[in-house]
Amino acid sequence: MMSDPSSFIPFTAPYAPDDRVMAGRLLDSAGLSPAQEARIDRTATRLIGAIRAKDDQFGGVEDMLREFALSTKEGLALMVLAEALLRVPDARTADQFIEDKLGHGDFVHHETKSSAFLVNASAWALGMSARVIQPGETPQGTIGRLTKRLGVPAVRAATRQAMRLMGSHFVLGETIEAALARAAARFERAPRYSFDMLGEGARTAADAERYFNSYAYAIEAIGRAADHRALPDRPGISVKLSALHPRFEALSHGRVMTELVPRLIDLARRAKAFDLNFTVDAEEADRLELSLDVIAAAFGDASLKGWDGFGLAIQAYQKRAEAVIGYTDDLARALNRRMMVRLVKGAYWDSEIKRAQERGLDDYPVFTRKAMTDLNYVACAQKLLALRPRLFPQFATHNALTVATLLELAGGENGFEFQRLHGMGDALYAQLSEDRPALAYRTYAPVGSHRDLLAYLVRRLLENGANSSFVAVAADDTVPVATLLRRPADIIGTAGNARHPNIRLPRDLYQPQRANSQGIEFGERAALSELVSAIAAEVTPAAGSIIDATPADANAAIAAAREGFKHWSRTPANRRAEILQRAADLLEQRRAYFIALLQREGGKTLDDALSEVREAIDFCRYYAAEGRELFGEDKPLPGPTGESNSLRLRGRGVFVAISPWNFPLAIFLGQVTAALMAGNAVVAKPAEQTPLIAAEAVRLLHEAGVPASALHLLPGDGSIGAALVAHADVAGVVFTGSTEVARSINRTLAAKDGPIVPLIAETGGINAMIVDATALPEQVADDVVTSAFRSAGQRCSALRLLLVQDDVADRMIEMISGAARELRIGDPRDLATQIGPVIDAEAKQRLEAHIARMKRESRVHFSGTAPAGNYVAPHIFELSSADHLTEEVFGPVLHVVRYPADQLDGVLPSIERSGYGLTLGIHSRIDDTIEAVIDRLSVGNIYVNRNMIGAVVGVQPFGGHGLSGTGPKAGGPHYLARFATEQTVTVNTAAAGGNAALMSGVE
Repeated sequence: MMSDPSSFIPFTAPYAPDDRVMAGRLLDSAGLSPAQEARIDRTATRLIGAIRAKDDQFGGVEDMLREFALSTKEGLALMVLAEALLRVPDARTADQFIEDKLGHGDFVHHETKSSAFLVNASAWALGMSARVIQPGETPQGTIGRLTKRLGVPAVRAATRQAMRLMGSHFVLGETIEAALARAAARFERAPRYSFDMLGEGARTAADAERYFNSYAYAIEAIGRAADHRALPDRPGISVKLSALHPRFEALSHGRVMTELVPRLIDLARRAKAFDLNFTVDAEEADRLELSLDVIAAAFGDASLKGWDGFGLAIQAYQKRAEAVIGYTDDLARALNRRMMVRLVKGAYWDSEIKRAQERGLDDYPVFTRKAMTDLNYVACAQKLLALRPRLFPQFATHNALTVATLLELAGGENGFEFQRLHGMGDALYAQLSEDRPALAYRTYAPVGSHRDLLAYLVRRLLENGANSSFVAVAADDTVPVATLLRRPADIIGTAGNARHPNIRLPRDLYQPQRANSQGIEFGERAALSELVSAIAAEVTPAAGSIIDATPADANAAIAAAREGFKHWSRTPANRRAEILQRAADLLEQRRAYFIALLQREGGKTLDDALSEVREAIDFCRYYAAEGRELFGEDKPLPGPTGESNSLRLRGRGVFVAISPWNFPLAIFLGQVTAALMAGNAVVAKPAEQTPLIAAEAVRLLHEAGVPASALHLLPGDGSIGAALVAHADVAGVVFTGSTEVARSINRTLAAKDGPIVPLIAETGGINAMIVDATALPEQVADDVVTSAFRSAGQRCSALRLLLVQDDVADRMIEMISGAARELRIGDPRDLATQIGPVIDAEAKQRLEAHIARMKRESRVHFSGTAPAGNYVAPHIFELSSADHLTEEVFGPVLHVVRYPADQLDGVLPSIERSGYGLTLGIHSRIDDTIEAVIDRLSVGNIYVNRNMIGAVVGVQPFGGHGLSGTGPKAGGPHYLARFATEQTVTVNTAAAGGNAALMSGVE
C-alpha cells in the first residue's frame, strides 16, 4: 500500500535567490574558534602531504588530470577522444576521429611528469599514435614510414587501448559480478560501496525498462554478496530517476507520478529485502521539485517501514540545498523513519548556468563561485550533523580542507560517513583510515561497459579538472599548502563578492545593448502555477470577431500610410526606439494574455507560446538598439580637407508586411518593428488563420506610441496580400511563408512600372541533419525529436531529412523512434502535451496524403496515432536516397537516409541539389568533418551538436539562401538597412572664402 503523496506538503523554496543575501547569512555563521581552525589546518596539511607523497605505481584520475590539464590543448583533446572513441564501430571513422583529436595537441613532444603506469601508458599510446597520424595527414594517404611499419590498425588499437586503460581505472567493473569480485578484494580497506549502474537517462520506454531490470538485477547480486553487518555498514546502490522514465520533466508531472513511483517503490522493496543503502541520485535543478515529489511518494509507502536504508543525494551548489535538507528531515519525522543523505557539491554546473541564461531567469539556481559552493557545503553539513540520528550524513568530497572541517564539526567519528569516487581520493582516504581507523568511508563505484563510461568519465574530468578544483591542484608542489587552506569565507570576503564577476545575470546577458526577455522555469512549481493561473484568467476576443479587409480597404490603407510616412519618417530615431522599447515592456507585462491568444488561436503548447512571446520581445528590443545606431547620428566618412562627407539611412516609404500563421506574434512583430524602426509606414497583412493575435499586437504598438497613421492592419486571405503587393505606391515588401508565394510576389513586383522595390523574403527548406558514428545517440535522439516534432513540425527551421551513418543507423533510428513514441499529442493547453494540432484541416489533409504515399513507397520506422481533430502524429520514414524528398513537408514527418562512412562527400551534393539553404544540423565529434561540411554547404543557419530550431534574436540571426529566401537575416545586424535608403551628403566647407580650419592650424 502506497501512502497518498498529497499527504506530504510539496517542497517549495525560492528557485534562484540572490547570492549576496545568501552569502551574508553564510558568512555570518562560518566562524570557528582559533583552536578549531588550528586543528583543521593540521589535519588538512597532513592529508595534503599524503596526496603529494603518493606513490601509486598505477595512477588514478588525479594523475591524469595533472598530466593532461583541461587548460591545455592535449587535455581538451583527450577529453573529447575519451568521450566518443569507444562507441565508434567502424575503422574509418575511428581513424578520422583519432587523427582529428591528436592533431589538436602536442602529444608527440609531451613529456610525462608522472611515474604512474596509467599516465605513462596512455601518454605513450597517444604519443605513438600522434607520430603516426601527423596533423594534416589522412589515414587514407601515405602517412610516413612508421605507418608503413605499424599500420593504421595498430594506431587505432593503441589509442583505443589507452582509452580502455583509463576506463578500467575509473570503472569498478563492466558487470555487477565483476565489480563485486573486485570490491571483495578491497573490503578490508574500504568495506562500504555504493554501486552506480552507468548510463544516460532513458529516452524510450525500452530504455527505462532496461535500466529498471539492470537496477533490479544489481540489487539482487549486491544483496546476495553482502555479509551480515547492519546498516549503515552495508553496501548500496545509486538509482537515477531520469533513467527510469523517458519523460522525467516537470510538465509531465502527472504521468511521472503515475508511472515512475511504482517502479521506484519496487526497487526500494528489493533493496529493503537485503537491508541495503538505496540512494536516489540528484538531477538538474529544474527536476528537483519533481524528484522530491517522487521520493516522498515512494518513501511514504507503508511496505518500506522499518528500513533505514532509503536515501537521496543533495547538491550543495544548488541554492536550495539547505531547504532540501529541511524538507527531508520533515519527511522522515512525519513518517517516524530514518533517511541517509549523501551531500555532494554538484556535477552539472555548466549546464545549469546555460539553461538559466536560455530561460531568461531572474537569477541562477546554483552559485556562480566555487568558494560559495564550498561555503554552502559546510553549512549544509552542519545542518545534517545537527539532525542526526534521524538523518545519516554521507559526505562526498575529495577536498582535504573540507574533510578536515567536517571532522572538526562532527565532534567524533560515528554517526556519519565520508564518500569518494572510485579511482579518486585514494591517498587522502588511505591517510585518513590510517589516522582514524574507526572512521567510515564509502566508495561510489561506477559499473558498466566502457562505452557507457564515456559520458560519466568526461563529467568527472570536467567537474574535477577545472583550475578552481582542489583535485586539480592538490598534488601540485608549486601550489603552496597555505593556498589550499584558504577558507571559502576568506576567499569570498564580503557578501558583495558572492557572484562571479564575469558571469552576468541571465537578464543582463545582452547588456549593454539590451535586456534579455524574461522567462520562467517550468520546474519551479510556484512560477508555473502563477503563470498557468494568469493564462486561464485571461479573456481573449472571440474567434471570427476580426472582419476581413476588402481591396478598397487595401487602397485606403496604403494612401493613409503614405501620409503617415511623412510624419513618422521625421520622428527622431531615438524616439522610434523608445516606442519599441515601450512595446517590449508592455508585451512582457501582458505575456499571459498573449500566451492565451497563441494557445487558443494558434494551437501553441505552453512552452512554444512562452518562447514566441519572448522572441517578439527580443525583436522589439534588438531592433530598437540597432536602430539607434544606424538611424541616429549621420556616419562621418573620410575625405579631403575643406569638405565634410556623411552617410545617413532613411525610410523608404510604405512597407507591406505579410506574415505567417506558424509564428503569428514573433514574426509578425519582427517584420513590423523592423520596418517601423527604419522610418517606414507599415501596412501589415497577417495570416488569415491568426488575425486576432495580429490585431492585439497592433493595438499594443499603437498604445506604445506608434501613430495609427504609420501602422495599419489589413486582415484577410491571399487576395488582400496580392492587392497590397501590386499597389503602385508600395516601397517594399517583407514576407515570410512558402517559396511558391514568394515567387509570386517577386513576379508581381518585377512586373510593375515605377521604382524597383526590395523584397525581403524568408521561406522554408528541406532542412537536413548529418549524424556520424562519433555522435552521442542520446543527444542525437533529443535533438532530432525536438527539431523534427516540436511545434508539430510547423517551423521553417524544422528537421525534414536525417542523414545518418549506416554503421550506427539502426541504434539511432530505434532510439529516435522510441523517443517519438513517448510524445503526447493533444490539447495544447494541457501542460503535459508536447504536440498540438496542425493549423487547419487543409494542412492536415496535405500531410496525410504525403504520409499515405510514404507508407507505400518507403520503409516505416514509426507511425504514431493522433486523436480526433486537426492532429497529425509523428511519422518516421526511411528513403533510399535523399533525392526522393523533393519538397518541404510542413509537419511532424521525418525522413531518414543512411550513408556509408566513406561516402559523406557524396551525400552533400544531394543537400545542395534541393536548392534550399535554410538550416542544417551536424552531429559529430570530428572537427575536420564539421568544418568540411560547413565549408561545402551554403546554408543560412548551421547548428553543431545541438538541435536546429529556436534561433535567438541577435544570437542566431535567422534566414537562408536560394529557395529559402533572399536575406538579410532577421534578428541580425544587416536586417534594418534593407528597409532603408542610403543618402550621402557632401558639403564644401571651404566655399565661403577658403578653408579657415586648415589655415589656422598650428604646426
